[in-house]
Amino acid sequence: MQRLFILCIACLLVCSCGKKDSNDDKKIFRYNESANISSLDPAFAKDQAMIWADLQLYNGLVELDKDLNIKPSIAKSWTISDNATLYRFFLRSDVRFHKSPLFNTPDSTRYLTAKDFVYSFKRIIDEKIASPGAWIFANVAADGFIAENDTTFVIKLRKPYAPFLGLLTMPYCSAVPQEVVEHYGEDFRRNPVGTGAFRFKIWKEGVKLVLVRNEDYFEQDQQGNRLPYLDAVSISFIIDKQSVFLEFIKGNIDFISGIDATYKDEILTRSGKLQAKYKDKINLSTESYLNTEYLGFLMDDNDKTNPLLNKQIRQAINFGFDRKKMMRYLRNNIGLAGGYGMIPKGLAGFDSTNVIYNYNPQKAKALLQEAGYPDGKGLPPITLATTAAYLDLCKYIQQELIQLGLNIKIDVNPPGALREQIAQAKSRWFRGSWIADYPDAENYLSLFYSRNFSPKGPNYTHFSDKRFDILYEQAQREPDLNRRTDLYKQMNSIVMEQSPVVVLYYDQVLRFSQKNIEGLESNP
Repeated sequence: MQRLFILCIACLLVCSCGKKDSNDDKKIFRYNESANISSLDPAFAKDQAMIWADLQLYNGLVELDKDLNIKPSIAKSWTISDNATLYRFFLRSDVRFHKSPLFNTPDSTRYLTAKDFVYSFKRIIDEKIASPGAWIFANVAADGFIAENDTTFVIKLRKPYAPFLGLLTMPYCSAVPQEVVEHYGEDFRRNPVGTGAFRFKIWKEGVKLVLVRNEDYFEQDQQGNRLPYLDAVSISFIIDKQSVFLEFIKGNIDFISGIDATYKDEILTRSGKLQAKYKDKINLSTESYLNTEYLGFLMDDNDKTNPLLNKQIRQAINFGFDRKKMMRYLRNNIGLAGGYGMIPKGLAGFDSTNVIYNYNPQKAKALLQEAGYPDGKGLPPITLATTAAYLDLCKYIQQELIQLGLNIKIDVNPPGALREQIAQAKSRWFRGSWIADYPDAENYLSLFYSRNFSPKGPNYTHFSDKRFDILYEQAQREPDLNRRTDLYKQMNSIVMEQSPVVVLYYDQVLRFSQKNIEGLESNP
């Protein structure tokens, strides 16, 4: 599955005290989704827009907390066999689906059972459904979903896979009711029924989506109060981000995530803080975001005259530009300058004490000389493929590397065209990013496993190293996180030494909310 350019795992928890609507005194949390939403069926929750909405409508076996720990949801507990291939989940008995006349019961609802997970997961791997989440269960044995009884659900794997529990936190793995899904068919996308804190009310596509409080929701806070606190979530679909910002400043939207270049300097200082005039008007919260931005090199180019096949040249590029200056002047210090490897800050395996690549023009020049190109002399032009959204970063790198004698050309492509070039291994040097699908560094290191060559897998650089592959396979079988983290660090060192990528930065999320919003949590 191609997951390189989509937004994934950014979690909006709306169990907070929202703004009261002036018309009906209800607590309604309002946010905008510029990217639109094409489906409310969790089988197609492939981007952030759908994920955020689906997290309000559905539950899975497990979920993530604000520190990326896996915690119970519908499964109140679980066991894993000694050989790490059998997962047994013990389900809550008090979880009910949202009300629907299709249940044909006196109260128009019913309790969830283990059979609902059997149906929901088999649906994900059904080729006729064509869910983009089918890859999650690629390692599940034939007939590997079993309902032992109403409250015991079993998954059998073909071979051990240590990060598997984390995969189950993805919205693809939500529980859906068979009778409702089969009644609506493809139109379940706009007639969702789940078990989540909010239930579907109305959706005028491209205009507004409203979710209202599920009075039967099973979760409670630590004081025993039934969740959620809010009466409703209202989602608008204004495309123009400048208009969204103006609506937020006027108080018509409670929350925006991220910042557009058009108003970046209006609201933030060069150091990434709120401008003085906004400090008393809005809240700003920041934290690590599991997204690594990088430049990738194609490592198995058939043209042996390609200078990028020379490791010393790739390393020279890594040493040849100032990432910290780039972050300060082009990103308002939003994010952490790269140089530590592919694993981003916020995941086990990231090592803040080990800067592998920092700005060192003398080292870069020495590497160029060792490669036979002193001061870049004799080195043919090198083309970097990117999109318009990242042109400023690429131009900055271009100017920095020109000072070393490198002749860098920039090729600007439409996003879809660049994705296709990268997937088909037709770009020698390209701008890419990877946003975590699940909270384990294995997700990032899978980009370098030799059996994951694109277009079938995420190894877009076609990196291949036997030492790395052995460690990667060992890590997949290792249940102990500390030992697995040591393996991740070894793999990260191999990748950085071989330099199939230039890590630019590790992203940071900015979340702006109105002053009356409290308790709004997120995770990386």
